[in-house]
Amino acid sequence: MHALKVTRAEDFPEWYQAIVREADLAELSPTRGCMIIKPWGYGIWERIQDEMDRRIKASGCENYYFPMMIPLSFIAKEAEHVEGFAKEMAVVTHHRLKAIDGVLKPDPEAELAEPLILRPTSETIIGDAFSRWVKSYRDLPLKLNQWANIVRWEMRTRMFLRTAEFLWQEGHTAHADEAGAVEETMRALEMYRSFAEEVLALPVIAGEKPEHERFPGAVSTFSIEAMMQDGKALQAGTSHNLGTHFAEAQNIRYQDSGGGISLAHTTSWGVSTRLIGGVIMTHGDDDGLRTPPAVAPHQVVIVPMVRGKPEDAQLIAYCDVLAQETASRQCFGSRVRVHVDKKDSRPADKRWDWVRRGAPIICEIGPRDMAADKVTFFRRDRLRVDGRPSAATLDQAEFVLGLDRLLPEIQNALFAEAKHRMESNIRGGFAAFSDLEDYFGEDQDSQFKGWARVHWSRPSGKALDEVEARLKALKLTIRNAPLQQPNTFGKCVFSGAPAVEEILVARAY
Repeated sequence: MHALKVTRAEDFPEWYQAIVREADLAELSPTRGCMIIKPWGYGIWERIQDEMDRRIKASGCENYYFPMMIPLSFIAKEAEHVEGFAKEMAVVTHHRLKAIDGVLKPDPEAELAEPLILRPTSETIIGDAFSRWVKSYRDLPLKLNQWANIVRWEMRTRMFLRTAEFLWQEGHTAHADEAGAVEETMRALEMYRSFAEEVLALPVIAGEKPEHERFPGAVSTFSIEAMMQDGKALQAGTSHNLGTHFAEAQNIRYQDSGGGISLAHTTSWGVSTRLIGGVIMTHGDDDGLRTPPAVAPHQVVIVPMVRGKPEDAQLIAYCDVLAQETASRQCFGSRVRVHVDKKDSRPADKRWDWVRRGAPIICEIGPRDMAADKVTFFRRDRLRVDGRPSAATLDQAEFVLGLDRLLPEIQNALFAEAKHRMESNIRGGFAAFSDLEDYFGEDQDSQFKGWARVHWSRPSGKALDEVEARLKALKLTIRNAPLQQPNTFGKCVFSGAPAVEEILVARAY
């Protein structure tokens, strides 16, 4: 028996929804396509924010905030950009309601002179500010970031992975030349790669998106791709070199050192609450979530094994002292986050509640532990041995002093497990498209397939359209061209022409 009613093998999508629900991460809201992020889910996001914000500021960026409503005329300045998001934009057209025949409706007399777009991304409104703030080469580079919400009117939603409203950070920078923009684009990409692997224990492959998968209006787009337990890819972060495209549309010009007027080169980059979905599908098991210690809202949870007896108060006091000692330890650059669960529930129910949430270390303290000054605990990453819960008992001092070793050990174990899974399930050796068809056959959609690494000649025009159609028939997409490339290439599996790089092909979220 497991803590969840559905297993990964039985129904992976339902298993995912079960973890979101049973780990108390989020729930659907009354607003179509939107979610309510609950304390454990938002606590993970807060840890992501804290660590990511530190890294962003270390790069020289400052935090700003821009309005979530953007004038339609700003969006219209960038036609290619609009085309990429037009079908997903939510539009504000009126500024008040009125009771008409007893029903509240937009007041016909309150129509806005110019509609407002709920922020799908902020290049246009931030570009407008850059055009005022950048006057001289001395103003560059200009680097800013904002933590904000985004609205994209998705038709099919799944909590954390794709919702009509979600949370993210978006960095925007302006540079004097192409070299500065390229350097910033790659810096952000590496920041995301190291963050995913070091903080979320999420192994990823960094690489460049093909031309047809670029951010609308970008010169180049780079991504980090993570493999979920069903073999599908999740785009976990992106970094874009926007060249002078947006600068020209937004009039971001500056006086260079020679006295001439030049266009700035801009970039943008971002990650979102989608990362939490990636953590679930990478680290979850059939008992629930396994939260990496670096982002766990509570790294150690203490459950007093109370029995409704007078000595329960003494046991809870012992647990409080243990919590104080635990919180005095440092790990991952801050004090250990510890929680004593004093809810009026059965201890066994509380234990499984924290198992489903994935608290890294769960302590069950009973009268015998208190009498012997011991701590009985189990690691969430090693919950079961031979199908049974596996616990250990240590002296209190030994347990507390060992946390700065034990928590990183759990973090590293989760990463190692996920990295082995990813590396073991990227397959090469595809000589022709027929090999991909044999491997990813449409009738095999329910089977674990992992990713394919294939040779690519960068076809364009009608040839690229044909490639997209053939991939779509197999429900496949090109994820990226990994930064790490072989020294030589064979023939493109799509065209038979000499290849210029290898790309990753996979089914994806």
